[in-house]
Amino acid sequence: MFLRRNRRIRNGETYEYWSLMRTVRTAKGPRHELVANLGKAPGLDADSLHGWEQVSDLLEGRPARAIQGELGQPLPSLPRRAWTEVDLSSLRVERVRDFGQVYLALALWRRLGLHNLVREIIPPGREAVPWELIACILTVARFCGNQSELEVAERWYADSALEDLLGVPFAQIRHTRLYRGLDVLRAHKERLCARLLERYQSWFGVEFEFLLYDVTSTYFEGKAEANAKAARGYSRDQRSDCKQVNIGLVCTPEGLPIGYEVFAGNTADVRTVEDMVMMMEKKYGQAKRIWVMDRGMVSEDNLDFLRQRQARYIVGTPKQHLRRFEAQLLETGNWTEVQPGVEVKLAAHPDGLGSEQYVLCRSTDRRNKEAAMLEQQRQRLMAQLEKTHATLCKRPAKDPGAVERRIGRWLGRYPGAERLLEVRVQLDAGGRACGLVIEEKAERQGWAQLAHGAYLLRTNCTEEDPARLWHWYIHLTQAEECFSISKSDLNLRPVYHQTTARVEAHILVCFLTLALWRTLESKRSEDSQPQAARRASAARQMWMKSKGLGDCARQLIKEVSTVRSMDVVLAARPATETEPVELRLRVVSRPDRMVAELLAHLGLELPRSPKIVQNVVPLNAP
Repeated sequence: MFLRRNRRIRNGETYEYWSLMRTVRTAKGPRHELVANLGKAPGLDADSLHGWEQVSDLLEGRPARAIQGELGQPLPSLPRRAWTEVDLSSLRVERVRDFGQVYLALALWRRLGLHNLVREIIPPGREAVPWELIACILTVARFCGNQSELEVAERWYADSALEDLLGVPFAQIRHTRLYRGLDVLRAHKERLCARLLERYQSWFGVEFEFLLYDVTSTYFEGKAEANAKAARGYSRDQRSDCKQVNIGLVCTPEGLPIGYEVFAGNTADVRTVEDMVMMMEKKYGQAKRIWVMDRGMVSEDNLDFLRQRQARYIVGTPKQHLRRFEAQLLETGNWTEVQPGVEVKLAAHPDGLGSEQYVLCRSTDRRNKEAAMLEQQRQRLMAQLEKTHATLCKRPAKDPGAVERRIGRWLGRYPGAERLLEVRVQLDAGGRACGLVIEEKAERQGWAQLAHGAYLLRTNCTEEDPARLWHWYIHLTQAEECFSISKSDLNLRPVYHQTTARVEAHILVCFLTLALWRTLESKRSEDSQPQAARRASAARQMWMKSKGLGDCARQLIKEVSTVRSMDVVLAARPATETEPVELRLRVVSRPDRMVAELLAHLGLELPRSPKIVQNVVPLNAP
């Protein structure tokens, strides 16, 4: 679900409001469906005296102490208004900086308790800037889309409001200090991940019995000769020209990341399973957890390994395994509709193997998509073959082998259509290639039409409801969404660091930033865990979900990013002096009503009263 800004004009009046939308599949394709219109949040027009001195309280969601006293203590007196004479003709605005997205990221950092967590793991020492603040700066900068520590030190930190929010001067933020912070964080990776899981369990009630596992890759800019894990392999970023590393990520059904591992760039997905399972058991003990993995992780050795560890699993299977279930796929009975256009049913293995269950699934939308893709491949391949045939009919080729190699290249370009066709080179009396003989394989076309949109799941769980098993497996999209966020929003790729240690530290910062993002938007599903482990509770919902703002953070972050902080400079005349001086007030811009409504729904307050900057100087000062 996502937020949509709406605008209506009636009788010359413009009305704007937020609506909560979701994407649904229909017979005519994906459509947006209205879930709810968000009403006006209370308190938008209330004046607030919260100032910059209450930022810590506002970030953690506590009532500001300047307005509400502690329990049993009298309310403090409100500050008196200060009046002075100013020259409006000299008013100017300076140092406009990013505030909204930084403020939101910092609120997530503090509400997730990472400031206390990092401080406990890395106690402060003799460093000028505590490592907890360096970790915060690195994570918030990544949340705001920065690509490198050098960019943060040279430009972004000065252009953001972090200097005011954290109290760390810009002069103390150097790229060498940020690089050192990466090294310090990397040394505590295991404790950070373990404590983060404890925070998930205490704050959201996350159960640790259901794990999603997937693998992605990220590529390097540069040769990465100092990185032992950098290698060329299957690139999910279509950058086979660059070296890469593979990243295995474990997350919960809510999409909360709980562990990861970095593998060499040429490591096959199937070879990462044992290492990841052993790593999770070493950290959190051996338990009968349910592992959900896609078909790229499946091998008989891996499944035997999981069974030996007394682990349960739900995995996808390669497409060729579906052929053995052709008879059951043709049956019309016992199908259960799990959502519009998607049906599932339990299937017995043709060989009578009873230790596992199989779930047949078929999707109408997926069938139409696969059929259209295959038809497009077939048409393009046929066009090239017919063109080659016409050329050979006019000018026979003396070398039939060259023609066969040319045809082989076209067949390799369209592997799906290749399986449906049989192509032979026709020779004349002189042994020259004078044409092509193209035959369509009817039996393969029939199977392709039957298999479109169908897939097979395999599990050793004892659950007998195929719908529930399907729902457990489909949560694997949460891991895919984690990778999408990391790459498109958090700039996980490309990697500019060249050494193994710095690359691992870079991925750790991206991991912490992903935890902030998913904390903001993720939701808990009723079907995400077995019956014994499901406990519905509003406290387990994430920030946006609990406030009725959906589960897609991009629009929210985009809108909040419009809030800026700035310095308003005025020529003032104090009552005790005759010489005018400059008065510099640091203020946060008032968001427009639409953004203010989002902040009010989140319960996130902005500092309203200005901060008097202590650099008041006479106007004629040099």
